[in-house]
Amino acid sequence: MIAFFTQLFARGEPSLNEAGPRDVGALAVLHGRSFQRGWSEDEFERLLLDRQVLAHCARQGRELAGFILSRRAAGEAEILSVAVARRWRGRSVARRLLDLHLRRLAGLGVGAVFLEVEEGNVAALRLYARAGFREVGRRPDYYQSRSAARAAACVLRRDL
Repeated sequence: MIAFFTQLFARGEPSLNEAGPRDVGALAVLHGRSFQRGWSEDEFERLLLDRQVLAHCARQGRELAGFILSRRAAGEAEILSVAVARRWRGRSVARRLLDLHLRRLAGLGVGAVFLEVEEGNVAALRLYARAGFREVGRRPDYYQSRSAARAAACVLRRDL
């Protein structure tokens, strides 16, 4: 009984690992909860089977707390998606995932990393700025919100 309550109230940090095909279901669910158009299990499976795709996830026990996914090409990488479960937001999960991911990309010989983020996503922009990303371009009216409003995509870059 004590072990149950200890585990229930434990505030440990999620463990970080590479994501693999066994994770596609959880990744698709979290992506669907985090973005207007979530990716399917099939889409995640195809990505995770691609040798140029790198994926990391954060787990607390069996619970998926977050993930990050990128694709490498010609010495560069593009971060395709980052998502953190609502209950884990504000607890440095995205920062830890990003740090691990960037170190792994550097170890694989990647020299520059790009990503796109909605201009109104203040938390994500702050995360990327603290990680050394800088804006290198914009795509006007790139994102469409649920309310049909359109927003620009900020194109960010970080050299490794």
